[in-house]
Amino acid sequence: MQIQQGQIAVITGAGSGIGRALAQQLAAQGVHLGLCDLDTAGLAQTREQCLEKAPAGTRVSIHRVDVAVEDEMLDFRDAVARAHGTDRIALLFNNAGIGGGGSFVDGDRAEWERTFGVCWQGVYNGCRAFLPMLMASPAAFLVNVSSVNGFWASLGPGVPHTAYSAAKFAVKGFTEALITDLRLSAPQVRCAVVMPGHIGTGISINTGRVLSGTEPLTLPAERVAQARARLVRAGAPVAALSDDQIRQLLHQRALEFRDKAPTSADEAARIILAGVREDRWRILVGEDAHRLDAMVRAEPEQAYEDAFAAAWRSAATTPRQSDGDRA
Repeated sequence: MQIQQGQIAVITGAGSGIGRALAQQLAAQGVHLGLCDLDTAGLAQTREQCLEKAPAGTRVSIHRVDVAVEDEMLDFRDAVARAHGTDRIALLFNNAGIGGGGSFVDGDRAEWERTFGVCWQGVYNGCRAFLPMLMASPAAFLVNVSSVNGFWASLGPGVPHTAYSAAKFAVKGFTEALITDLRLSAPQVRCAVVMPGHIGTGISINTGRVLSGTEPLTLPAERVAQARARLVRAGAPVAALSDDQIRQLLHQRALEFRDKAPTSADEAARIILAGVREDRWRILVGEDAHRLDAMVRAEPEQAYEDAFAAAWRSAATTPRQSDGDRA
């Protein structure tokens, strides 16, 4: 699909990370934007950065929305229609997501359901709310962001990862099912499922804000105890650390996840938009995503064994051609 000046794109989770990078790159092409997030300060920064890059006359509307709540998504749709004076959009990126909800067996139910709600229900609500506006366009593209955890439900041995993985599997399956549904009922609308690997975003920090209203350095004692237990189960030598030391460790890990990722948010956005232009329905983002996809397909019965995780860690340190080389 062609991405052109004057089109309208809607992006959830646009206050940071991949959502912000998508917004910036689309704005630079003169695409009008309807952006949402729970982080209003981040949204304001995204809007400012987009307008700095955009041609004169490009509209960028920002909206505080909890994507897990259907009524808020319907209000977001109506607000976008008013802000841009339109009944149609060309692009929808259901991108918002958080982590959390690791264990279904002994984890906190509210955290589990909140994580699943944002990562799956947010995609569902986005599609329900905005599909009529996509269908009103002569050509449109719907992009749902899943994850490598949408085909590999693990972070490795000793770390339960159920809520996020279940949600991302749902996003992947739903989007694949939409391919036929849209061809039959709305052929002017294409769709794609995006499966990023490790991308340099602030998801770890943002997760804490959404789940508990805090960041790692200010976690309450109860949350520190839960984090300590997870780290101990994963084999980390943290049992004797103080609560403040645990907070500092979590903060440092969140920063390293963002700053030491093999793929930046800007690079991820470029790969995603290239996939849209090429009308691809399956977009893997990052060399690690390509490697892991190949490994799971080759040995699906071994995917949750210790040896598989060891082979994955070993493969991650071996140079291989880039996405640009592959293209």
